[in-house]
Amino acid sequence: MPVKIRLSRHGKKGFAFYHIVVADSRAPRDGKFIEKIGTYNPNTNPASIDLSFDRALDWLQKGAQPTDTCRAILSYKGVLYKKHLLGGVAKGAFSEADAEAKFTKWMNEKAARISAKENKISADKSAAAKARLAEETKVKEEKAKAVAAKKAAIAEAEAAKAAEEAAAAAEAAAAETAGETAAAEETAAEA
Repeated sequence: MPVKIRLSRHGKKGFAFYHIVVADSRAPRDGKFIEKIGTYNPNTNPASIDLSFDRALDWLQKGAQPTDTCRAILSYKGVLYKKHLLGGVAKGAFSEADAEAKFTKWMNEKAARISAKENKISADKSAAAKARLAEETKVKEEKAKAVAAKKAAIAEAEAAKAAEEAAAAAEAAAAETAGETAAAEETAAEA
């Protein structure tokens, strides 16, 4: 029975989530499987992979063939490198302690690269948020200036209109008092 390590799709449309399974190559993609050895979620950044390292290594040593995507996942997690080192130990190229030291060193370097990427992503996200906030503040200030200028223009127009009305009222009052004075003079002249 040809055994494959492959992905079994789950999740909803447009938001896939995969189980990493060991299955007969003749079985359907999402159908019958022998063992589930992990999960893969490509929707996060970086993609989250939960893998049973020992079970994956055991199945590889038994002869299970990973698909291309699963090969990349196993390589990312170090399963293929560990299998390579164990092959070297079996051939007598180096001791098991040396193989374990090489693998530990590789895992530490890999963890450092992953954490650096996560830090960069979070720093970029916070910088983008600060830039958005600064842009929003700038737009808000421009709108506030425009509103203040419009209100000042309206207040100036109202003040000019009030001054005009006051001047007209003063003119009317002056004309009325002048008319009353003229009328009083006429009555005084007639008398």
